[in-house]
Amino acid sequence: MRFTNSSGLPQLSSFEPELRVVKYVATRKGDRERGPQIRLSPADAKLRLLLDGEVVWVHGPRGAQVAPLVIDANVAEHTCALRDIAGIDLSEAVRVSKPDLDNPGRTVA
Repeated sequence: MRFTNSSGLPQLSSFEPELRVVKYVATRKGDRERGPQIRLSPADAKLRLLLDGEVVWVHGPRGAQVAPLVIDANVAEHTCALRDIAGIDLSEAVRVSKPDLDNPGRTVA
């Protein structure tokens, strides 16, 4: 969390709480459902202003990747479930953010 001082008043410039990976699914060629996906609890999605089916950035310790979001009431708060996202292992921390479509290469904080 970063604070900036504008006009003498501290303001929150970004807030990206981390999520713990508690489930990881790696699919195989021929599986009915494949490809990157992240599942969040409704509370975590609401906190980040994310909607079901929206494409989001998933930032892990070894890089970032885009993936569609699924809001799942079976996922505990402050955790996430991933499918086919490279470079992330179980129990690692990830951040999720919206892509900044107006400025390619940047994400909304």
